Amino acid sequence: MEFKHYSVMLSEVLEGLTIKPDGIYLDGTLGGAGHSGEIAKRLTAGHLYGIDQDEAAIQVATERLKPYQDKVTIIRSNYCNAATILKEQGVTGVDGILLDLGVSSYQLDTEDRGFSYRYDAPLDMRMDQRNTLTAKDIVNQYSEMELYRIIRDYGEDQFAKNIAKHIVKARLDKPIETTFELNEIIKAAIPAKMRANGHPSKQTFQALRIECNRELEVLRNSLDELIGMLNPGGRFCIITFHSLEDRIVKSAFKTHENPCVCPSEFPVCVCGKVSDGKVITRKPILPSALELQENSRSKSAKLRIYEKARV
Repeated sequence: MEFKHYSVMLSEVLEGLTIKPDGIYLDGTLGGAGHSGEIAKRLTAGHLYGIDQDEAAIQVATERLKPYQDKVTIIRSNYCNAATILKEQGVTGVDGILLDLGVSSYQLDTEDRGFSYRYDAPLDMRMDQRNTLTAKDIVNQYSEMELYRIIRDYGEDQFAKNIAKHIVKARLDKPIETTFELNEIIKAAIPAKMRANGHPSKQTFQALRIECNRELEVLRNSLDELIGMLNPGGRFCIITFHSLEDRIVKSAFKTHENPCVCPSEFPVCVCGKVSDGKVITRKPILPSALELQENSRSKSAKLRIYEKARV
């Protein structure tokens, strides 16, 4: 199928990055190269490094960025490896970083990837198909307590305990193999009067996808190193799509702006930890009304921006 990907908050990202024509930039979630194409277009002596773990995204981005191939380097990997990858490329600092988190429209709409509860497909959900763990493995091999924790914490579903119980009971008869099989199990675990509030599987599918791809773990473990890669005055733009991601980003940015760990009653700081920059977005930037008309999937998007201190 055609690789469709709407570049969420494109103008806001470009403005937030304050692109320098001779700057070095990293797009850690390349996707369909919508953001990257516009960044590369603004470069003269600068260079853009694009990273994505999805093979389909790499193929599409390579084709779409051909007009800028002398200014772009594309690598298939996870953005958690960005610092190592760039050092191997001889890059010690960057002037801007973009992360557009979450699942892409292409991944959701490619039926056999198993990301969506709207299509009957094998339970896969891997963003990087070189990985071995699938959603099917999680559903059929995790304990009831582990499933409950994942659905509660990553899906924030009030019926997490009952959904986990129903999954474990159903797999006693046969392995749960497809999205529609899981849909029916989840539906049976949720009271009928509550099913009118959106699709009953939405939160569980989100939880399984996050667990399958270690999304929050990767984000949490990468932010400090990525911020550390910024050159003085460099900007870090992150687009999140649910509260779990947004809380991690907000907390990391706040800690880097004010890292002091001294008790509040201390008259002066004695820990010696110094701010390395500032949060540009006190409140997250949200999609415009026009964008929401054009792309309903932007609805939950939030953009936060951090700027490294200028020397």
